[in-house]
Amino acid sequence: MNRLRAAVLAGALLTLGLPATTAVAAPDTTTHAACSSTNSSTSTNSSSSTTSSISTDSSTSTKFSSSPKTTTPTARCFAIYRAGHSFGPNATPSGFGPAELRSAYKLPADGGAGQTVAIVDAYDNPNVEADLAAYRQQFGLPACTTANGCFKKVNQRGAASPLPAGNPGWGVEISLDVDMVSAACPDCHIVLVEADTASTANLGAAEDTAAASGASAVSNSYGSDEYNGMNADAKHFVHPGVAILASSGDYGFEPASFPASLANVISVGGTSLVKADNARGWTETAWAGAGSGCSAWVPKPAWQHDANCGMRTVADVSAVADPNTGLAVYDTYGLGAQAGWIVVGGTSASSPFIAGVIGLAGNGGQFSDASSLYTHAGDLFDVVGGTNGYCGGDYLCTGLAGYDAPTGLGSPNGIGAF
Repeated sequence: MNRLRAAVLAGALLTLGLPATTAVAAPDTTTHAACSSTNSSTSTNSSSSTTSSISTDSSTSTKFSSSPKTTTPTARCFAIYRAGHSFGPNATPSGFGPAELRSAYKLPADGGAGQTVAIVDAYDNPNVEADLAAYRQQFGLPACTTANGCFKKVNQRGAASPLPAGNPGWGVEISLDVDMVSAACPDCHIVLVEADTASTANLGAAEDTAAASGASAVSNSYGSDEYNGMNADAKHFVHPGVAILASSGDYGFEPASFPASLANVISVGGTSLVKADNARGWTETAWAGAGSGCSAWVPKPAWQHDANCGMRTVADVSAVADPNTGLAVYDTYGLGAQAGWIVVGGTSASSPFIAGVIGLAGNGGQFSDASSLYTHAGDLFDVVGGTNGYCGGDYLCTGLAGYDAPTGLGSPNGIGAF
């Protein structure tokens, strides 16, 4: 954890009257992060890192109130795959498929026709279309191909070629993303925009292309530490009339992740989802790895009113992300000998799933930020229980009734909130 991140976390704990220490649960040893840990910036300016902040004007666009030194950070994806089960193209899929997710979140079986959900990732997965076809065939979803106009893959400039170099780790992420959109909204079209690299500058260019694609929602399953120079990249996530979503991160309660911390972005946290003998048929609690925290840079939006974070709080909404209660994904590129059916989680799963729910509802135009969710919180499942770190039982790291940071306002209960 760098000095800025440590200082912000200490400040949050002192606000709660707690010692300036934290003990986030260790990651499950049977799970593996798909992407390498490359959060940190290639250059820093710690002497000015606490002197600049983002402010939000009346149009909800985001800007800096001063101009810190620009850095060139690299994002990492938040996909986590689970070991200890049968891999391979002929294996029986483990993890939840579309039917279970529709049951858990009370989603209608159809809807979303004419809607497009865009996915922004780095690098190329050359097998993504074939693997998507295998996933959809396995679960009885309609075909989504380039030939029938449902699927489109482009580079960050919006062209079909040349595509970026392949990257196996991001390849798992890409497979997860397109499968989760498919699970939530089988009738939605999917546009995959692949950035040249995982630099936030290239991902920002890909974001602009995705928003201009006709998509009603754009999902970003990656993040980096907040950094000096965020003003150079924050503008890429301001697209009125298009819902922009980002994963909250997989490291529990700590300083917020970019771009999830931006006021224009819907920050998606994570839950553990388990079948149960109750009226819903499921229980859901905060996932131990779900990212939550206070931004060091972004002022609190007018529509967010939690008491113990004076800045933007992450997250806004959530869905299943725990790889131990994870999702069935088909990928023949990222894991070599383990290629085929895998179980994947992380908030990389919940962001594209919520983007798919927005596509299913057909109201992406109302989500220039997360404010609409805060007026429809009663239409979500309130996720209670679980923790993602130490904060003395406070809502910043604990699943409590009403708003809490690991799960936000809750998870989908049908499409009423969307």
